Amino acid sequence: MRSLTRRDFVRTGITASAALAWGAPMLSAAQPNETIRLGFISCGGRGRQLMGTFAKHPGVTIAGLNDPDEVQLGRARQVYPDAKTWVDVREMLDDPGIDAVVIAAPNHWHCLASIWAMQAGKDVYVEKPLSHSQWEGLQTVAAAEKYERICQVGVQQRSDPMQAEIKQFLHEEQGLGKIMAARVNRYGVRGSIGRRSTPLPIPDEVNYDLWLGPAQDEPIYRTSLQYDWHWVWNTGSGEMGNWGVHVLDDLRNNVFLDKVTLPVRILGGGGRVVWDDAGETPNVHFVYFDTGSIPVIIGLTNITAGPDTKSNPKHPGPGSGYIAYCEGGRLEGQRGRARAIDRAGKVIKEFRGSGGNNEHTRNFLDAVRRQDPSILMSDAKVGHDSTGWCNLANIAFQAGAAFSAEGAAQVPDPYNQWQGLLRDKQQLLAAHGIPMTSDQIRLSPMLHIDPATEKFVGEHAETANQFLKREYREGFEVPELVG
Repeated sequence: MRSLTRRDFVRTGITASAALAWGAPMLSAAQPNETIRLGFISCGGRGRQLMGTFAKHPGVTIAGLNDPDEVQLGRARQVYPDAKTWVDVREMLDDPGIDAVVIAAPNHWHCLASIWAMQAGKDVYVEKPLSHSQWEGLQTVAAAEKYERICQVGVQQRSDPMQAEIKQFLHEEQGLGKIMAARVNRYGVRGSIGRRSTPLPIPDEVNYDLWLGPAQDEPIYRTSLQYDWHWVWNTGSGEMGNWGVHVLDDLRNNVFLDKVTLPVRILGGGGRVVWDDAGETPNVHFVYFDTGSIPVIIGLTNITAGPDTKSNPKHPGPGSGYIAYCEGGRLEGQRGRARAIDRAGKVIKEFRGSGGNNEHTRNFLDAVRRQDPSILMSDAKVGHDSTGWCNLANIAFQAGAAFSAEGAAQVPDPYNQWQGLLRDKQQLLAAHGIPMTSDQIRLSPMLHIDPATEKFVGEHAETANQFLKREYREGFEVPELVG
């Protein structure tokens, strides 16, 4: 019989003390008796943050730096002058002096860089979201299995020890009774990315062919090349793929114990409003997920509560987190903390955590030293499933048409969560002088998904399925490993 791993404890909510009581062996932390030589793919803000986190662990050397932007490469070189540097990621991956890579490149590079690295015999830590499209995420999961490499996805909150306490409270102790419904939030104000009348000149220090990689060579009309790639479909996944993946991963982990890979139905809408910039992804986004059990909604907003304030709109629960509505109250969870509140509004239990950064990177290093993917807290499949909710939510927006109250009424709403979310969004838009029925607001039909094939089925499937896979530039195609 297979011994329980650390990941089994996390997924089932079994506590360490309970495991010992049952006689299951605990896995001790790997000893730093072997230096791991890390190469970093992208040296931007998140990449440099991860360099600092990994460098604090014993037995780690920052051995390689890669970025097609020589300015960003130079900034990292100042901190790690002994590291080798490359503009072309393929040259780094050919170097036998690199054991594993950390990928913090723009979203459109995540899967191809991961697959190339695993083909080259490197282990992989890849930032969230795992994929830019659902199809390429499947190929990355297949690559980890085919090439027998370690692949950890950077949803670091999953490694926070607090999560095991939450799962024990919700599921083992039934501290609030049965979970009835759930809501996920990401409310964070962002500014306009601007709109140029002529295409953005690419700086001489950027190898633009390598920066684009798999993405299409389209003119850029925003004012900055870096970071704001998040808000155009060619390179980014919007706020849903930026913060949405963190909060939806918490939901899948703590509320569903990872038993729900993908929803079976989805309906969503929103718009990009107020800013009139070159962005394409929604800055107001609302989605219903039918999981076959607990209904889930998510609300994402990047605009202020009104034109005369810099504050977030009002919302229930944490601004970046989730609410599990239960028979006996609710649990509100977010990065680093959570609290359980009874039906009378009294806080009956609080949880404190670390955020998971150190634990998550250490977990990856332990798995690399042991060459044991079973101890990973978020392997490629876990990261793919959580990213999948975001990919589907973005597809619902892209496949949508004009908003209608009749279309929104398709959602079964026994706990009035969906209608409450729509009212919130209607009030927010009205504060900016935008009616919900404006042509700026879209709504999808009810879309059906087969979680086994990860494709849309039934009516409207043809429209939605076209967004499951992107077109790749020649020389940067994600290889097809599974159909």
